[in-house]
Amino acid sequence: MLELDRRLRAAGSATKSVGAHPGYAATNLQFAGPPLVDRLVMRVLNRVIAQSADMGALSTLYAATEPGLEGGTYVGPDGFLEQRGHPKRVSPSRTAQDENVARRLWEVSEQMTGVRFDLVGAAA
Repeated sequence: MLELDRRLRAAGSATKSVGAHPGYAATNLQFAGPPLVDRLVMRVLNRVIAQSADMGALSTLYAATEPGLEGGTYVGPDGFLEQRGHPKRVSPSRTAQDENVARRLWEVSEQMTGVRFDLVGAAA
């Protein structure tokens, strides 16, 4: 998200890239493939700690619809360790903020997929 935002700005685009995470939301993702014991533990944690899937979706909805957000903004829950709560601006991890890591990930992704995302002339 941050690398895309940097590339959009460098191309003079008015498009902005923002990101979001749901925190710990009780969804079926925790049960998609782990061993039985892990699934049982996740079922208990989903009932005790997790927020609802609807609450987890709020960060994404906020990031997508809040008109005042600047490019590069990251949104997550406002509760303890960003695990649950209402959306607010949060900080991406230190690794996510590393421009060299992001640039390399972008380049490797282009090489591995054979897809290039050319932003030349992206200004709108």
